[in-house]
Amino acid sequence: MSVDLSDVPPDLRAPVAAALEAAGVGDGHLAVEIVDAERIQALNREHRGKDSPTDVLAFPIDELGPVAGPRELGDVAICPPHCSDVTEAAVHGTLHLCGYDHETDGGEMLALQDRVMAGLR
Repeated sequence: MSVDLSDVPPDLRAPVAAALEAAGVGDGHLAVEIVDAERIQALNREHRGKDSPTDVLAFPIDELGPVAGPRELGDVAICPPHCSDVTEAAVHGTLHLCGYDHETDGGEMLALQDRVMAGLR
């Protein structure tokens, strides 16, 4: 098995791969899309009930665990005008696809995100 990053912008493939490795995910496909403020606002409204733009949204598809065939991890949408750091947004969204949730985990996800970012510098 391997990770398919063909639908990730080339400049974000290394950070996404580092986040997957840190999360212990060694197989599957994910996509990262760079979107404008109007698109991220529409996605945020449709999927989270929040009618405002945001920095990054993650849409997990396959739950982690055994699946038949290649795992589809999901999609990440990033809006650069609303990000302080697009690379960090890519790492953040990828960790969400790996099952992390900073709103409920007591700081585990954000600590892992900080470690991944430190490793990229």
